[in-house]
Amino acid sequence: MSESRKIAAILVADVVGFSRLAGADEEGTLARLRTLRNDLIDPAIAAHHGRVVKRTGDGSIIEFRSVVDAVRLAIEVQRSMGERNAGAAPGTRIEFRVGVHLGTSRQWLRKSIDANRNFPWNFFLLASCLVRLGRLGEARDEVKTGLALDPGFTLKRYGALVESDNPVYLAHRERVAEGMGVAGVPEG
Repeated sequence: MSESRKIAAILVADVVGFSRLAGADEEGTLARLRTLRNDLIDPAIAAHHGRVVKRTGDGSIIEFRSVVDAVRLAIEVQRSMGERNAGAAPGTRIEFRVGVHLGTSRQWLRKSIDANRNFPWNFFLLASCLVRLGRLGEARDEVKTGLALDPGFTLKRYGALVESDNPVYLAHRERVAEGMGVAGVPEG
């Protein structure tokens, strides 16, 4: 049986020194990051045909069909951040660390799981991807592994962790949750 794969560019970004910034002013840092996401990052992701795979506090994993789009997004955001940080004191600047990986998204998620065996969310995300590839048996196996690590994980819990009201982000989360449900993640 041939395997259906898609080549994707995966952009991973996080805030340099986020713990230090949040330690000095947690509410202010989070508010500034939310503003950056709403005003700069999310519109740029949409403009460059990106899809948010995952958000983690100060970080994001974003998938692109083209490495060119991923690099263009990175350049746009970094240039804009340079302008926004021009008058800020060095210890208060929000600066992003960005990396781009080119390969299959399933391959990338598998690498993430191998590096983070005790982090169950990756298993649920991979399950959703496998459902989209029509590999339901494998998707259900990934859900079983994830539930063994986090028995309380449910679609309701996943849905409660919405970090943005951006329609692109919400549509993506809905597709991921749908795939997780098909793979066997309990409703909750």
